[in-house]
Amino acid sequence: MKYFGMKRVAEPLGTIPPTAWRLDNSKTVNPGEMRVAIEVIKLEGDNFSQICSDCEYNESRIKERILTIISKRGKLQNPYTESSGILAGVIEEIHPDFEGGDFKTGDRVISLASIAGFPMFIDKITKIDYNYGEIWCSGYAIIFETSQIEKRPEDIDIKPLLCALDEEGSLIDIKDIISDEKPKNIAIVGSNLIDTLLYAQLSRNYGESDIRIISVIDVDSLTYINKKEFEKTFGHLIDEVYFADMSRPVNVYEHISREERKQEMDAVINLEDIKGAETISALLIRNKGFLFHAGVRKNYFQSLLAIDCLGKEVTSYALDGYAEEAYGFALNLTRQLAKNLREIDTILSHRPKKAVAISGMKRKKSEKDTNRVEDFVYMDPVTGDLVDTVINVAKYDCNVIIQGETGVGKEKILDLLHRNSPRRGQPCVKINCATIQENLAESEFFGYEKGSFTGAQATGKEGYFEMANNGTLFLDEIGSLPLAMQSKLLRVLQENSYYRVGGTEQKNVNVRVICANNVSLKKLVEEGKFREDLYYRLNICLIEVPPLRQRKEDIICLAEHFIKHYSNKYGAEKSFTADALQRLCDYHWPGNVRELENTVHRLYISDKSNFIDEYAVDDFLNDNFYDDVMVDIKKEFKQNDSLDFNKIMEDQEKKLIAYALKKEKTTRRAAELLNIPQPTLARKKVKYGL
Repeated sequence: MKYFGMKRVAEPLGTIPPTAWRLDNSKTVNPGEMRVAIEVIKLEGDNFSQICSDCEYNESRIKERILTIISKRGKLQNPYTESSGILAGVIEEIHPDFEGGDFKTGDRVISLASIAGFPMFIDKITKIDYNYGEIWCSGYAIIFETSQIEKRPEDIDIKPLLCALDEEGSLIDIKDIISDEKPKNIAIVGSNLIDTLLYAQLSRNYGESDIRIISVIDVDSLTYINKKEFEKTFGHLIDEVYFADMSRPVNVYEHISREERKQEMDAVINLEDIKGAETISALLIRNKGFLFHAGVRKNYFQSLLAIDCLGKEVTSYALDGYAEEAYGFALNLTRQLAKNLREIDTILSHRPKKAVAISGMKRKKSEKDTNRVEDFVYMDPVTGDLVDTVINVAKYDCNVIIQGETGVGKEKILDLLHRNSPRRGQPCVKINCATIQENLAESEFFGYEKGSFTGAQATGKEGYFEMANNGTLFLDEIGSLPLAMQSKLLRVLQENSYYRVGGTEQKNVNVRVICANNVSLKKLVEEGKFREDLYYRLNICLIEVPPLRQRKEDIICLAEHFIKHYSNKYGAEKSFTADALQRLCDYHWPGNVRELENTVHRLYISDKSNFIDEYAVDDFLNDNFYDDVMVDIKKEFKQNDSLDFNKIMEDQEKKLIAYALKKEKTTRRAAELLNIPQPTLARKKVKYGL
């Protein structure tokens, strides 16, 4: 290779490694260099998110993309984002002239300088950790003596450590400013849980003793963390968390301003590189406040423009510098948070791959992002994973249990299963077992011959199995079947044959049985209400349908789908305002999709405007809540001969408090809504585990 300028750079004179298009990644160690066997690479958030998004989260394509970048450039620097990351590994060889510190072969080290300037070769990627943006691989990197490299501590888990060290320059800079300026309140804007934890702890350590810290997290995070989980991990550091749709910054600001009694922030730490975060940060900061952009966010200049438009005087920092003491500072901060980092690791382990944005790129919530499989509409990645599972299971001719709360869409899942199965085109018979009278169950399932019993049809009658032959039989609420009928159902499934009531001719049947229940069948087995042998016969595959509150993105696309449906049906176009959609997202939807559709239908009919706003939604959902309370009380009276007054009152009290906390977010505002003292509400919150 012909070199220009400095060693390892195949570019014109004066070009430095981070900006060079191509580096020489040969294994030979030259003066002033060491070679490190790579264990793991931590990519910057926007770099990792860009690669994953371009490859549609296909792991083989992601690996291929990373290996291609390295083979073409001799380094791992994404040509689209121009960002990179840091790495950890083991020293293989050190040139005798290396003067960059006290190192020897075999030392485990971390490179804190950007890998954009390191010649690198990777022959195999063994694992991709989507939660941390980390690539576990085999290969090597050439480290220069002028680069910052440190020995790796063995007492800290490498995954959160690399995340902390990626922020070390920003951490120590913000520490110095907070120590000097002593802000009374700080907002941390961003969805990276580890970074949020680090900056919150830093603010507590070096701010005033009574400092108030709030966190603003993008609503996408609700797919894998709820408020209770957040408070458990962050409650000792953060006073209030706001889950918000950052694509609507003005709405977010108005909501937070209302909750915080229009108290503007002395300082804002922006960790987010998605559209809207810069505007939220600019709106929240007070005049003459301090705005920190950790890691030199791309939206730094957008925030400056927003601040200028608002006419504010704000000291704005783009932080990603280096100080000699930054490494030790980041290590100590990470050690201080060891327990909380383990809790975050547990939370992140339940996160779907498509929620990879630690500093991430948010998918725009627009109609073009709405997915449709036949008439099944969804947007949330959680639902996407469910649909993939259903379509995969459909092609295998096996019995299936669909499990989920009332109204989640179990019948929709059945339709997907049947229409994508080898039995499509054959009958799909849907039966609600809860509506079948016990004395008629056998004749309904198996049919009967003429004259079998008084009142029998003269011609006899086909049963459900006969009607569904060669197709699919869907047994909804199968848990309500009497045990005697369960025994007969088991025999049919085992032998694929049965006799009509009053008949002597054996009938053979070929049916795929799909059943559903809103209560766990396994739990019913444990309670002796469902036969264990029948459960195992049916449970070849279990599909769990998550409740609507766990797939928040679906609420928006379903609400828009339903409002469009009723607009077409009634001939007058109506739509929701952005704030109205946010209100629908904030509601807990105990009746799931069925309740949402009913709510949209009633809102369409009752609202005279073409635009349904948040006030109409609030009024309706409040009425819904009190209706639910009365339904519960009536159900209690219907099901019990004797009633426990105290228990009923406690149950309703719990629901009222849960509703108030959901609606108002803070205990202070919730107490005001219920017209009770805040300490009383706080005690009851603990009592009921809310």
